[in-house]
Amino acid sequence: MPSWLLLILVGVVLLVLGVATSIGHFLIWIGVVVLIVSLVMGLVGRSSRVR
Repeated sequence: MPSWLLLILVGVVLLVLGVATSIGHFLIWIGVVVLIVSLVMGLVGRSSRVR
């Protein structure tokens, strides 16, 4: 499994847990950061394969 896909899954889980728990704001921001990093890694990986 590619690392960016794993990071997307972790980010989604953190977002869901962040909404469901009392420490939601902290987990939501961590989830957003993980999702952004994984999307950037996915785009960089695709662009390096195209060249």
